[in-house]
Amino acid sequence: MIRRGYKYRLKANQRIRQQFVKNAGACRFIWNKILSINEHRYYAGVPRLNYYEAWALVAWMKQSEEYGWLQEANAESLQQCLRDLERAYTNLFAGRTHPPQYRKKFLSDSFRYPQGFKLDGRMVYLPKIGWVEFWHSREIDGTIKNVTISRQGKHWFVAFQVEMEVEAPVHPATAEVGIDLGIATFAAFSNGALHPPLNAYRRVEKKKARMQKRLAGMVKYSSNWKKQQRRIAQLDIRIANCRHDFLHKLSTETSNNHAVIVIEDLQVRNMSRSARGSVEEPGTQVAQKSGLNKAILDQGWGTFRRMLDYKQGWRGGELIAVNPRYTSQTCPACGYVSKQNRPQQALFSCVACGYTYHADIVAAKNILALGHRERLNASASR
Repeated sequence: MIRRGYKYRLKANQRIRQQFVKNAGACRFIWNKILSINEHRYYAGVPRLNYYEAWALVAWMKQSEEYGWLQEANAESLQQCLRDLERAYTNLFAGRTHPPQYRKKFLSDSFRYPQGFKLDGRMVYLPKIGWVEFWHSREIDGTIKNVTISRQGKHWFVAFQVEMEVEAPVHPATAEVGIDLGIATFAAFSNGALHPPLNAYRRVEKKKARMQKRLAGMVKYSSNWKKQQRRIAQLDIRIANCRHDFLHKLSTETSNNHAVIVIEDLQVRNMSRSARGSVEEPGTQVAQKSGLNKAILDQGWGTFRRMLDYKQGWRGGELIAVNPRYTSQTCPACGYVSKQNRPQQALFSCVACGYTYHADIVAAKNILALGHRERLNASASR
């Protein structure tokens, strides 16, 4: 049993878009309201509202004069919003994520239908909204479990989450590969392949800075200010789309051709932490670290790893994450470890045996070797 998602752009008129805005606004309001109440209860030493208590409160709010407008939103979409908040708390207490954050307009405009929807060709029926047409670019396989409506820039999208029964997949390939992720070279493969970075943000960084500078000189909330904000938002969407397209294509190609993929277990959040420090202990080389952080976040290493993870699961492959420590300083020929083995960014030259090769490919070879050792240790412990 696997789950997949199919996302399409909706052909929504003005009336339907207004309905979308109302539903998304109601869900955002409920999320922020319950989150605020739970924060106040936490500081007061009172247990937070669980899902059932929160829904009872929302049901009471819907009958009140002040919040009666919530009745215009689909009740099950509001329930799904509360379930998402409950899941966020569960993940927080399990140590898997950070505390839930307040949702902002235009950034978190979405709502979900767990049932009540219908699908007829290129038309989808949404409760309290009606039939809406979408760009049917590919067929939907599997049983639809839920439907999510979301906004991205000026467009609205529908996403179908499907569930399908499949036999235990067997990967058609037998090859194995280690991958070293970086900035100068996005991905170096142990088989010698080098994939240059896309740098989606860096390509338009100066253009975005000019647009933001122009926005700063406008009257806040004026018509021109709003237009400029929308232009900047569209540029951000373009950056994200380019990055996702690049990562999807590379991850699909890599997953299709390799049964076992070994990748670095990178802690991107720690690597991109600011060097500013505090007033008592100010940081050093803050500007240089800031530039490095932007370059790291522009790559999308975490997204690339997640894509490889689920795509390998679909195909019956395996993804192994290993500690990358010393992988770029270890000689794959003799095993000697030293900083001096890497005299330049792209050059590896072992001071012990004289082995010379591209530094990133050497790191990828060591990562693959670490993956082999982990597999052997896991097999021996069973």
